[in-house]
Amino acid sequence: MGAELLSSPSPAASGDVPRRIYARSSAGDKVFRGVLRGAGMAVMAILGLILAFLALRGWSAFRATGLSFFTTQSWFISTNKFGIAAILPDGILIALIAMIIAVPVAIATALYISEYAPPVLRRALTSLIDLMAAVPSIVWAMWGLFFLEPRILGISSWLARHLGFIPFLHSVLPLTTPSFTTSAFIAGVVISLMVIPIVTSLSREVFSQAPQAEREAAYALGSTRWAMVRTVVLPFGRAGVIGSSMLGMGRALGETIVVTFILSPIYVFNFHVLNTGGNSIPFMIALNFSNGPKTVSALMAAGLVLFALTLLVNVIGSMVTSRSRSGLITVN
Repeated sequence: MGAELLSSPSPAASGDVPRRIYARSSAGDKVFRGVLRGAGMAVMAILGLILAFLALRGWSAFRATGLSFFTTQSWFISTNKFGIAAILPDGILIALIAMIIAVPVAIATALYISEYAPPVLRRALTSLIDLMAAVPSIVWAMWGLFFLEPRILGISSWLARHLGFIPFLHSVLPLTTPSFTTSAFIAGVVISLMVIPIVTSLSREVFSQAPQAEREAAYALGSTRWAMVRTVVLPFGRAGVIGSSMLGMGRALGETIVVTFILSPIYVFNFHVLNTGGNSIPFMIALNFSNGPKTVSALMAAGLVLFALTLLVNVIGSMVTSRSRSGLITVN
């Protein structure tokens, strides 16, 4: 005996129509939403105005040099032979040195605070990291120039003597103390100390949000604390670590005071980071901002390139940070 399957009548056929639910916003909700929307639009408007201002003020420099602005390794404003082919790579190199030092230290510190430190020590370390982020750049610059540099020259000499086979650690100058002063390496070390609080704070927040259920599941499967961290916390926080590192990179690219205090300016790309001399776009702007309208236009053009690069790095970092994950646990 066969059974006939009857489909249920559609809502239209039975006379039942889905009811639309309207959520009425209170006056406070509307005001709050409007304030948030206005704040977001204001930020976008300010960024757009900064971009337009730099483009308008730097247009005459771009028009005078053309694409050679990106390939010229000299700074002769009077003859229109100037460009950022030396100062932009130097600035990126200093930022990379800072990130190579800062990221491992920051991740290790964030893991210790979120996973290993006792509660009392955890609160103290969190406050200390926040205080480090609040130290002014000028204080870091003076500390690096007068305290750190005389004490780090031995490390620079040791790196050049024993690791000189690595191209960027090779010294093209005599292995004496003056050859290692005011170098990109020293500037990168000081900037790394300014970046560590940023990366540590953001990474700690991400690590602390790892799902408790996954932590307990890892322990239930016989994991040690390090195995739990390796299989749960680190995979969960991978996007946050990458994003915070890129935000720190943006901070390092725009640092001015430390580079101005420590570096000796040169206008050739110095690939040998241990030797004296270096440059960056913020350094050039700080040194030459009062040298006439033509120089100001060239500096505005360089600032526009740095602004675009920093904005791109921060946007990518924010996009990566906004990613979420609810990962699976794999215990070896």
